[in-house]
Amino acid sequence: MGYAVQETINIGWWQLASFMLILVVPLIINWRFELKLASTAGIAVTRMVVQLVLVGLYLEYLFKLNNVYVNVLWLLCMLFIGTSAIITSAKLPRKLLYVPVLIGLLAGLAPLLAVLLLALLQPSPIYSAQYLIPLAGMLLGNSLSGNIVALQRLFGAFRDQQDQYEGALALGATPHQACFSFVQQALRQSLAPVLASMATTGLVTLPGMMTGQILGGVDPMLAIKYQLVILVAIFVMLNVSIAVTLALASRFTLTDSGRVLAKIAH
Repeated sequence: MGYAVQETINIGWWQLASFMLILVVPLIINWRFELKLASTAGIAVTRMVVQLVLVGLYLEYLFKLNNVYVNVLWLLCMLFIGTSAIITSAKLPRKLLYVPVLIGLLAGLAPLLAVLLLALLQPSPIYSAQYLIPLAGMLLGNSLSGNIVALQRLFGAFRDQQDQYEGALALGATPHQACFSFVQQALRQSLAPVLASMATTGLVTLPGMMTGQILGGVDPMLAIKYQLVILVAIFVMLNVSIAVTLALASRFTLTDSGRVLAKIAH
């Protein structure tokens, strides 16, 4: 007997608004523990709702238009905004690190999108916004925190382990040799969360994309196939983007004498 896929259950706007009343729970916790986060949380939730609704409306238009130039322009905007978000969150100088982070994201994203769209999914047309934009969004979105952690760990090590770094320079190491252990540790620590998540996926957690597809009426096995593709792509994206970003960041911010030009802002 085959699996009977239920049709997608629509959520009405009034139903959604009623569900949002559940936000009173974190407000009570905020009041009870005197967290003083009500204003911050209110702004965050409001921005989230407005942005998602606007993006939803825009994506409907984008999917119908499906113009290669508009799709590429939107993709570039995502890259530029993602780069700015990483540098701002890491509290590092934009002037020195914008190019390394941008190249790191592009180096991870472009080849993966090519493989996914040209070899695996093969949508028609190949630049279909329905596939290009969500895939790029998931890959970039899941790369932000990893790159932020990596940059903070690297420049935090320059600050906290200055004696070790300067000692290596004094012994004749080049700046890049002296900071190799810092880069190595930053890369290892930034990949730790995704490795832990992958190891428990399916047993402890059900990824959001797969859950959304299943709730939308997609066959569970098809949803799992898509989720496996996305998780593997995210892992590769993180490895490439972080490795390239760290390698370029060290080159852009270290002088020939070993002086570090970038510092984490307080």
